Amino acid sequence: MITIDSLTKTYGKLTVVDDVSFVASSGRVTGFLGPNGAGKSTSMRMMVGLTTPTAGSATILGRRFADLPNPGLEVGVMLDASAQHAGRTGREILTLAQRFMGLPARRVDESIEAVGLTESEAGQRVGNYSLGMRQRLGVATALIGEPAVLILDEPANGLDPAGIRWMRDLLRGYADQGGTVLLSSHLLHEVEVIADDIVMIGKGRIVAQGSKSELLGAAGTVVRAADIFRLQRALDQHGVLTTVTDDGALRADADAARVGWAAHASGLALTELRSADGGLEDMFLQLTADTQRERKAA
Repeated sequence: MITIDSLTKTYGKLTVVDDVSFVASSGRVTGFLGPNGAGKSTSMRMMVGLTTPTAGSATILGRRFADLPNPGLEVGVMLDASAQHAGRTGREILTLAQRFMGLPARRVDESIEAVGLTESEAGQRVGNYSLGMRQRLGVATALIGEPAVLILDEPANGLDPAGIRWMRDLLRGYADQGGTVLLSSHLLHEVEVIADDIVMIGKGRIVAQGSKSELLGAAGTVVRAADIFRLQRALDQHGVLTTVTDDGALRADADAARVGWAAHASGLALTELRSADGGLEDMFLQLTADTQRERKAA
């Protein structure tokens, strides 16, 4: 578990993180979202002791990062996959981490295998790595201590579609086994697929937080079936209020999971099921509109 309590960071008169509080729970993936310059990276740096808070606190498993006796065994961190020694091989970097944490040597090979690096790639100097390979190495370093918590900044950056799917499955499986995952990403669709909880910040302050189903459910769900009126009756029987849209679909006042379950229980096949208003991406753009560079330039 990660607990953030009134975390604040100022530089002179500039406040970059302003009274941020949230909890990333065990067994769940928490998506940490915001436009560039919103304060995400500074917040994550404060969580792991790289930046000192002006006020507030960040604890991991009940303790500050600086108070963890062997941090890599409890929290795996990747804030910048490019911040790796270009002259060392991937295997050398993992071996240094393994020795520093006092881990058995087998953890190096296990971590290489876990992130899908080949033996040849592990033996190459990091300066010759693609961005995607650096991401995999960064995740391997975060995982090598088998920690209970992962803090990852843009872990899917530079990965191809197969790599993004691999990353999604890896992190989902990690959380399903009881781990805590705090994930920052610009790939909103991927966050929508994998996250259980969402924390969204703009201009250093939280603009929305809660479970994904709560946040997206507030916008409602668009659903369609071959017999739209039978679907409407079925949803009404399960306590889901609906209205018919101009294009012949239904807009329901519940999240997609509840709507899908109700349709399934009634034996109805759906031809469309999605969050209304474009889901997480539209919600993100709406809530952070005044911090987006493109919006300001328009």
